[in-house]
Amino acid sequence: MNILMIETATAVCSVALGIDGRVVVKREADEPNAHSSKMNLFIGELMDESGLKPSELHAVCVSGGPGSYTGLRIGVSGAKGLCYGLKIPLLAVPTLKNMAAGYCQQHPDYDGMVCPMIDARRMECYAAIYSSSLDELKPVSADIIEPGIYDRWLDSGQVVFVGDGAEKCKAVLGVHPNARFDTDYRISAASMLPLAEKLLQEGRVEDVAYYEPFYLKDFVAKKSIVRGLF
Repeated sequence: MNILMIETATAVCSVALGIDGRVVVKREADEPNAHSSKMNLFIGELMDESGLKPSELHAVCVSGGPGSYTGLRIGVSGAKGLCYGLKIPLLAVPTLKNMAAGYCQQHPDYDGMVCPMIDARRMECYAAIYSSSLDELKPVSADIIEPGIYDRWLDSGQVVFVGDGAEKCKAVLGVHPNARFDTDYRISAASMLPLAEKLLQEGRVEDVAYYEPFYLKDFVAKKSIVRGLF
Protein backbone atom coordinates (compact mmCIF):
# COMPACT_ATOMS: atom_id res chain seq x y z
CA MET A 1 0.00 0.00 0.00
CA ASN A 2 1.18 3.50 -0.84
CA ILE A 3 -0.02 6.05 1.71
CA LEU A 4 0.71 9.76 1.85
CA MET A 5 0.63 11.10 5.43
CA ILE A 6 0.13 14.72 6.48
CA GLU A 7 0.69 16.13 9.98
CA THR A 8 -0.09 19.84 10.46
CA ALA A 9 -1.90 19.95 13.82
CA THR A 10 1.00 21.54 15.72
CA ALA A 11 3.85 23.91 14.91
CA VAL A 12 5.51 21.09 12.98
CA CYS A 13 4.64 20.70 9.30
CA SER A 14 5.41 17.09 8.46
CA VAL A 15 4.67 15.01 5.37
CA ALA A 16 5.73 11.39 4.81
CA LEU A 17 5.25 8.66 2.24
CA GLY A 18 4.79 5.04 3.20
CA ILE A 19 5.21 2.22 0.71
CA ASP A 20 4.41 -1.38 1.72
CA GLY A 21 4.76 -0.74 5.43
CA ARG A 22 7.93 1.35 5.28
CA VAL A 23 8.40 5.11 5.37
CA VAL A 24 10.55 5.79 2.32
CA VAL A 25 10.82 9.58 2.49
CA LYS A 26 9.63 12.49 4.64
CA ARG A 27 9.92 16.25 4.88
CA GLU A 28 9.52 18.34 8.03
CA ALA A 29 9.71 21.98 9.08
CA ASP A 30 9.40 23.34 12.60
CA GLU A 31 8.96 27.05 12.07
CA PRO A 32 6.09 29.51 12.58
CA ASN A 33 3.33 29.57 9.96
CA ALA A 34 5.12 27.12 7.64
CA HIS A 35 2.15 24.90 6.86
CA SER A 36 0.56 26.90 4.05
CA SER A 37 3.87 27.52 2.28
CA LYS A 38 5.57 24.18 2.91
CA MET A 39 2.96 21.42 2.81
CA ASN A 40 2.28 21.25 -0.92
CA LEU A 41 5.97 21.84 -1.68
CA PHE A 42 6.89 18.90 0.56
CA ILE A 43 4.29 16.65 -1.08
CA GLY A 44 5.72 17.41 -4.52
CA GLU A 45 9.25 16.72 -3.31
CA LEU A 46 8.20 13.39 -1.79
CA MET A 47 6.56 12.21 -4.98
CA ASP A 48 9.55 13.27 -7.09
CA GLU A 49 12.09 11.64 -4.78
CA SER A 50 10.17 8.38 -4.47
CA GLY A 51 9.40 8.15 -8.17
CA LEU A 52 5.81 7.40 -7.29
CA LYS A 53 3.05 8.89 -9.40
CA PRO A 54 0.06 10.47 -7.62
CA SER A 55 -2.17 7.94 -9.39
CA GLU A 56 -0.27 5.17 -7.58
CA LEU A 57 -1.33 6.38 -4.13
CA HIS A 58 -3.84 4.16 -2.35
CA ALA A 59 -4.87 6.64 0.37
CA VAL A 60 -4.05 9.91 2.10
CA CYS A 61 -3.92 10.01 5.90
CA VAL A 62 -4.21 13.28 7.80
CA SER A 63 -3.77 14.22 11.45
CA GLY A 64 -7.30 14.63 12.76
CA GLY A 65 -6.80 16.87 15.78
CA PRO A 66 -7.00 18.34 18.26
CA GLY A 67 -4.43 21.05 17.64
CA SER A 68 -4.00 24.30 15.79
CA TYR A 69 -7.25 25.34 14.09
CA THR A 70 -5.41 26.85 11.12
CA GLY A 71 -2.95 23.98 10.84
CA LEU A 72 -5.72 21.40 10.88
CA ARG A 73 -7.67 23.28 8.22
CA ILE A 74 -4.64 23.42 5.95
CA GLY A 75 -3.82 19.74 6.35
CA VAL A 76 -7.38 18.48 5.98
CA SER A 77 -8.13 20.72 3.00
CA GLY A 78 -5.01 19.49 1.21
CA ALA A 79 -5.78 15.86 1.98
CA LYS A 80 -9.37 16.21 0.82
CA GLY A 81 -8.31 17.81 -2.44
CA LEU A 82 -5.93 14.97 -3.19
CA CYS A 83 -8.44 12.29 -2.28
CA TYR A 84 -11.19 13.90 -4.34
CA GLY A 85 -9.00 14.40 -7.39
CA LEU A 86 -7.41 10.95 -7.24
CA LYS A 87 -10.59 9.17 -6.09
CA ILE A 88 -8.82 7.47 -3.19
CA PRO A 89 -9.78 7.03 0.49
CA LEU A 90 -9.25 9.68 3.15
CA LEU A 91 -7.93 8.41 6.49
CA ALA A 92 -7.65 10.33 9.76
CA VAL A 93 -5.54 9.52 12.82
CA PRO A 94 -6.12 11.37 16.11
CA THR A 95 -3.20 13.74 16.66
CA LEU A 96 -2.53 12.73 20.25
CA LYS A 97 -2.63 9.03 19.35
CA ASN A 98 -0.09 9.71 16.61
CA MET A 99 2.14 11.40 19.19
CA ALA A 100 1.89 8.39 21.52
CA ALA A 101 2.54 6.01 18.63
CA GLY A 102 5.64 7.94 17.61
CA TYR A 103 7.06 7.86 21.12
CA CYS A 104 6.45 4.11 21.45
CA GLN A 105 8.03 3.48 18.05
CA GLN A 106 11.15 5.33 19.18
CA HIS A 107 11.20 3.48 22.53
CA PRO A 108 10.05 -0.09 21.74
CA ASP A 109 11.05 -1.40 25.18
CA TYR A 110 8.96 1.14 27.07
CA ASP A 111 5.99 -0.48 28.83
CA GLY A 112 4.57 2.43 30.81
CA MET A 113 1.95 5.00 29.88
CA VAL A 114 2.30 7.94 27.49
CA CYS A 115 0.60 11.29 27.93
CA PRO A 116 0.91 13.36 24.74
CA MET A 117 0.27 17.06 25.37
CA ILE A 118 -0.36 19.93 22.96
CA ASP A 119 0.02 23.43 24.33
CA ALA A 120 -3.37 25.19 24.35
CA ARG A 121 -1.98 28.38 25.96
CA ARG A 122 -1.77 29.51 29.56
CA MET A 123 -1.90 26.39 31.75
CA GLU A 124 -4.20 24.46 29.44
CA CYS A 125 -3.22 21.49 27.29
CA TYR A 126 -4.93 19.07 24.97
CA ALA A 127 -4.03 15.72 26.49
CA ALA A 128 -4.81 12.02 26.57
CA ILE A 129 -3.16 8.99 28.14
CA TYR A 130 -2.32 5.78 26.27
CA SER A 131 -0.77 2.48 27.20
CA SER A 132 2.39 1.39 25.39
CA SER A 133 0.11 -0.72 23.16
CA LEU A 134 -1.88 2.46 22.35
CA ASP A 135 -5.01 1.58 24.32
CA GLU A 136 -6.73 4.82 25.32
CA LEU A 137 -6.70 5.07 29.13
CA LYS A 138 -7.81 8.70 29.38
CA PRO A 139 -9.83 10.22 26.55
CA VAL A 140 -8.77 13.41 24.81
CA SER A 141 -9.69 16.55 26.71
CA ALA A 142 -8.64 20.15 27.23
CA ASP A 143 -7.06 20.04 30.69
CA ILE A 144 -6.20 22.88 33.04
CA ILE A 145 -2.92 21.63 34.47
CA GLU A 146 -2.93 21.65 38.25
CA PRO A 147 -1.40 19.46 40.98
CA GLY A 148 -2.91 16.00 41.18
CA ILE A 149 -4.76 16.12 37.86
CA TYR A 150 -3.14 12.90 36.59
CA ASP A 151 -2.46 11.18 39.93
CA ARG A 152 -5.01 8.47 39.15
CA TRP A 153 -2.67 7.19 36.42
CA LEU A 154 0.63 8.22 37.99
CA ASP A 155 -0.22 6.28 41.16
CA SER A 156 -0.53 3.09 39.08
CA GLY A 157 2.70 3.35 37.10
CA GLN A 158 5.13 5.42 35.09
CA VAL A 159 3.77 8.10 32.77
CA VAL A 160 5.97 9.90 30.26
CA PHE A 161 4.71 13.32 29.18
CA VAL A 162 5.62 14.33 25.63
CA GLY A 163 4.88 17.19 23.28
CA ASP A 164 5.06 20.97 23.34
CA GLY A 165 2.69 21.08 26.30
CA ALA A 166 4.88 18.91 28.51
CA GLU A 167 7.61 21.48 29.16
CA LYS A 168 5.35 24.05 30.81
CA CYS A 169 3.73 21.34 32.97
CA LYS A 170 6.97 19.95 34.33
CA ALA A 171 7.02 22.10 37.45
CA VAL A 172 3.47 21.09 38.36
CA LEU A 173 3.48 17.40 37.40
CA GLY A 174 7.13 16.57 37.97
CA VAL A 175 6.76 16.30 41.74
CA HIS A 176 5.21 12.84 41.34
CA PRO A 177 7.88 10.09 41.39
CA ASN A 178 6.28 8.27 38.43
CA ALA A 179 6.27 11.32 36.15
CA ARG A 180 8.79 11.41 33.32
CA PHE A 181 9.24 14.05 30.62
CA ASP A 182 10.57 13.91 27.07
CA THR A 183 10.37 17.52 25.97
CA ASP A 184 12.63 16.85 22.97
CA TYR A 185 10.07 14.58 21.33
CA ARG A 186 8.67 16.01 18.08
CA ILE A 187 5.55 14.83 16.28
CA SER A 188 5.98 13.37 12.80
CA ALA A 189 3.72 12.22 9.99
CA ALA A 190 5.98 9.16 9.65
CA SER A 191 4.65 7.59 12.86
CA MET A 192 1.13 7.45 11.40
CA LEU A 193 1.95 4.64 9.01
CA PRO A 194 0.98 1.56 11.10
CA LEU A 195 -2.22 3.31 12.24
CA ALA A 196 -3.08 4.40 8.70
CA GLU A 197 -2.50 0.92 7.26
CA LYS A 198 -4.77 -0.59 9.90
CA LEU A 199 -7.52 1.92 9.14
CA LEU A 200 -7.30 1.18 5.42
CA GLN A 201 -7.27 -2.59 5.93
CA GLU A 202 -10.35 -2.35 8.15
CA GLY A 203 -12.14 -0.02 5.75
CA ARG A 204 -12.42 2.78 8.31
CA VAL A 205 -12.25 5.68 5.89
CA GLU A 206 -13.65 9.20 6.15
CA ASP A 207 -16.23 10.92 3.98
CA VAL A 208 -14.19 13.23 1.75
CA ALA A 209 -17.02 15.73 1.42
CA TYR A 210 -18.10 15.98 5.05
CA TYR A 211 -15.11 15.08 7.20
CA GLU A 212 -14.11 17.74 9.75
CA PRO A 213 -11.12 17.52 12.10
CA PHE A 214 -11.60 17.32 15.87
CA TYR A 215 -10.99 20.89 17.01
CA LEU A 216 -12.06 20.17 20.62
CA LYS A 217 -12.59 23.89 21.27
CA ASP A 218 -14.41 26.47 19.19
CA PHE A 219 -12.28 28.75 17.06
CA VAL A 220 -12.13 32.31 18.38
CA ALA A 221 -11.16 34.88 15.75
CA LYS A 222 -8.90 37.69 16.89
CA LYS A 223 -8.92 41.21 15.58
CA SER A 224 -6.17 41.71 13.03
CA ILE A 225 -3.24 43.84 14.09
CA VAL A 226 -2.20 44.41 10.47
CA ARG A 227 -2.67 48.08 9.52
CA GLY A 228 -5.42 48.57 7.01
CA LEU A 229 -7.48 45.55 8.08
CA PHE A 230 -10.64 46.14 10.12
